[in-house]
Amino acid sequence: MYYSEPLYRPPSEGNSLIFQITQGCSFNRCSFCSMYRSKTFSEQPVEQTLKDIAQVSRHLQHARRVFLADGDALVRTTEDLVVILQALYQHFPNLERVSAYALPNNLIQKSPDELEQLRQAGLKLLYYGIESGSAEMLKRITKGATPERMAEGLHKAHEAGMQVSATVILGLGGQSLWQEHIDGTIELVNQLQLDYLSTLQLTLEPAIQKEFIDKYERRGGSFIPQSDDGILQEQLRLIEGLNPSSPLIFRSNHASNALALKGDLPQDRELLINQLKAAQLGQQGLRPSWMRGL
Repeated sequence: MYYSEPLYRPPSEGNSLIFQITQGCSFNRCSFCSMYRSKTFSEQPVEQTLKDIAQVSRHLQHARRVFLADGDALVRTTEDLVVILQALYQHFPNLERVSAYALPNNLIQKSPDELEQLRQAGLKLLYYGIESGSAEMLKRITKGATPERMAEGLHKAHEAGMQVSATVILGLGGQSLWQEHIDGTIELVNQLQLDYLSTLQLTLEPAIQKEFIDKYERRGGSFIPQSDDGILQEQLRLIEGLNPSSPLIFRSNHASNALALKGDLPQDRELLINQLKAAQLGQQGLRPSWMRGL
């Protein structure tokens, strides 16, 4: 089995088998994301995927987790996905879960019945980039979704019994729109029933910096990047404002973050707040900038 590089997966899928059933991202216009800019989106034929599954299972039959790459596996038809999922569970008898990235349009375009079919076939966890809950910020980053549409899709996934791990990007609003960015995100997340929420810190690769800034400033104002102190203030405001209706596992352990945090909300809110305040006072060290990355 050969991969088309670059190949990305969430940090928690580090020990998972990866089957690349799509290449690239069918949307691929988010101004902050350079992951798949070098690729033209395509779908791997089902027959090739089934051959890959059979071949790999002869050597790694005891695999427990599988991640479906690239960035837009869920755009595949439900029929194709069910066939692939059934083959995975047939060939890997110890398989506990299959996961994939989910774009906002994926969940909008799939019906509740389709999402239920996929969950029953074994697609148990979706990684979903909220990025921001602010309608203005979503326009500035060309996310291709509104807060209302994201909430609609995520509610459908929850009703289908799927787990969702969502991400928010700190620093996305720069120094001028950070409060709108964080407050909108709090408002959106508090409407949802997420299983996991993690924060990343805005990291723009040189090739897309100009595009990001141009799109941001097209709607007025200048983009001034946040300092580490500003990022800590964003994180603090986010933690203070989140009030999930059910226990939420929170993480900021991605390599882009200046400060690694982990806890469950709401029960660990004070612990997380105290860690953030200690970092603001210089009592807890931050990850050196040279150690941060995508």
